[in-house]
Parts: sequence; C-alpha cells; structure tokens
Amino acid sequence: MELTGARAQLKISFEVFPPKRDMPLEPVKHAVRELARLEPAAISVTYGAAGGTSSVNTSAIASFVQNECKVPAIAHLTCVNSDRATVLAELAKLKELGVKRILALRGDRVPGAEAVKGPDGFEHAVDLVRLIRDFGGFTIGGACYPEGHPECSHLKLDIEHIKAKVDAGLSFLTTQMFFDNSIFYSYLSQLLGAGIGVAVLPGIMPVVNARSIKRICALSGTNLPPKFRAIVDRFGDKDESMCAAGIAYATEQIIDLFANGVKRVHLYTMNKPEVAERIMANLRGILD
Repeated sequence: MELTGARAQLKISFEVFPPKRDMPLEPVKHAVRELARLEPAAISVTYGAAGGTSSVNTSAIASFVQNECKVPAIAHLTCVNSDRATVLAELAKLKELGVKRILALRGDRVPGAEAVKGPDGFEHAVDLVRLIRDFGGFTIGGACYPEGHPECSHLKLDIEHIKAKVDAGLSFLTTQMFFDNSIFYSYLSQLLGAGIGVAVLPGIMPVVNARSIKRICALSGTNLPPKFRAIVDRFGDKDESMCAAGIAYATEQIIDLFANGVKRVHLYTMNKPEVAERIMANLRGILD
C-alpha cells in the first residue's frame, strides 16, 4: 500500500481539469507546462459526466501531458449516463494516444439526464472497471473516500464497494481530499482489514480561497477540523493571507504523511501552478 520502505523515493502527482467544451485549450496547456517543470510523478486529467462541459477535452489534455510534456498521464473516465459504445470509443482513443493509465469513476449524475439501463449501461463504477480490464492495455485506478462516500449509508459498506472494484482490477486508489490526517490513517487501517492492499494515494487540496471551501466540502462530504476552521475564520477575508495559510496547511499535511511512511501524495492543483510551485518549494529538501 506504499506505506513502507523509508528509502523509497517520495513523490507528488498533480491533478488538473480540462477547459469547458467551447473554451480554448491553451490556458490549461500553459498550466500543465508549468506543472510539468516541477517534475511530478504523474498528472491526472479530470473528466466531466457524459454530455458534460469538460469531458470532450480530457483526452486532448491527457495526450498533451503524456506526449508533449513527457509526464505520465492519468485520464479520468466516468460512466454515469454513458453507454458501452461511448466508453469503448473513448478507450480506443486513449489507447491510440498512448495514455496508459485511467482513473475509473462513476461520476456525478447529470441533472435531468436519463441513465442508460440494461446491459448497455453502467450502474456502478465496478462495471466500468470490468470493461476497462477486459478491453486491456491500461493500468486502472479508482477513487475512495476516507470519510465515506456522500451517497453511501456507512463507511463499512463503502469499503465493501471499494473491495469489489479492487477485485475487478484496480491497481491503485486516490482519495478524496481530507484536512485531518488522522482520518486518513484510520481509513488505511480499515482498508487493510478488509483485505485491500493496493497503493492508496492521499489527495491533498490546498485551499487558497475561503469562498469555495463550503461548496467543495458539501460536494465531497469532507469535514473541516477545528484547526482548519480557525484558519478560515482568521484569514478567509484576506486573499493573500488565506493563500499563504492554505499553502502552509497543505504543506504540513504532506510532511506529516511522508513522516508516517506514505511515499506518494496526490495534489489537487485546481490549475494553479503557482500554488503547486510554492508547495514543492516548501518540500524541496524533503523530496530531494
């Protein structure tokens, strides 16, 4: 689970999101170029739900990461409201582009869209994992929620769903963001207890804008510990101060994770290379 071996190299991977359907690619490509200069272990590219605004550009940005920036790309792929033909076409495109890693997700349901029913549709992410496995040629990852999936009744059941995806072919997991490392450590113990032994990458979100935090936490089911709430209360109305405090808090989380045996951390960059660069500068002596 990438938690042992003090001599193993410590690594950071990044996540970016593609532009909306009718927006130019160049601003995101510029952000990716800047992130690639920081020599991450990989850069993942998010994917909108079927018919969403960003999904059409995921493969283009993932190809740019992989083939022009020479950084391993992880393309997100969702199945909600998709049919098998659509997903198979996307897999063929990614394979042709040389993208070898996929994060398989159910995705958020599209309001007003009717789910595809029957054998041609996907009820759960595990169905997508099986399809990618059978298609062949990809390393498959999945998402997990240290505080439980917002739509799942309890954490134990959610971990059972994770186990089913691992048994279907997942090679690694990336967590939803969290702000209390003790929650992550407890979650790892529960995963191990359930027989889940794949690599688990903790997802860290540097919060540099207090205005977005409530919406982000509501969507992800993430709780804010008192220590972080105090930071938002004190610095949230001062953009520069909140940015500095958010970067410091994320850096402290990452250092603690490395100190406790984690070897790789996933950073949600929100397409802000300047934030990632400041965090990497804080970690330079540790990563070197």
